[in-house]
Amino acid sequence: MKLTQRQEAVLLGTILGDGYLQKTGLKNARLRLEHGEAQKDYIAWKGSQFPKLFLGKPVYLERIHPKTNRVYKYWRWQSNSTPVLGEWLRLFYKNNKKCLPKNLPELLRDPLSLAVWYMDDGNFYQNNHNRYSMIYLGRVSHEEANIATEAIFRNFKIRPKVYDKKEKGYTLFFSVTETKKLHDLLRPLLLPIFNYKLYSL
Repeated sequence: MKLTQRQEAVLLGTILGDGYLQKTGLKNARLRLEHGEAQKDYIAWKGSQFPKLFLGKPVYLERIHPKTNRVYKYWRWQSNSTPVLGEWLRLFYKNNKKCLPKNLPELLRDPLSLAVWYMDDGNFYQNNHNRYSMIYLGRVSHEEANIATEAIFRNFKIRPKVYDKKEKGYTLFFSVTETKKLHDLLRPLLLPIFNYKLYSL
């Protein structure tokens, strides 16, 4: 199968965000989506972008955190296995670990990809003095974090800074000025349930 440009944009944002590619054979892979209990509409929207890959419906699950004993309630939806996803897996995974490839600036050209990434891993903070955003990168290398900043600046003229959150990994920080640019770009693309991640007009 061949993905459309829109599907590739959504897939890229998903892989950069919360999506997980799982190897299934020598050349194939499948995509696993997992989102919290309140985000059923979001996981349904993602799956609907790939009608040939996601069949059936998302499954509701609960698991207990081994350290905190808190119950985590979430939805999971796994795609069919396909060589197309296998190609993406080989690009974004090394030794079974997700990574950010050096050619990310060539890949992250569609604002929709950035929007999906932000819906997955972005946060917006505001108080009386500041309004700023972050995109969580997790346990990538500092070089990979810099690749992400370069990709966003080169394609969207928005310049985040890399923050080291130590045990939590790296985060992209958007200042007040850069946050306004980011939100102005993404506002038409975010689903309504994520309006809380945007500053109010």
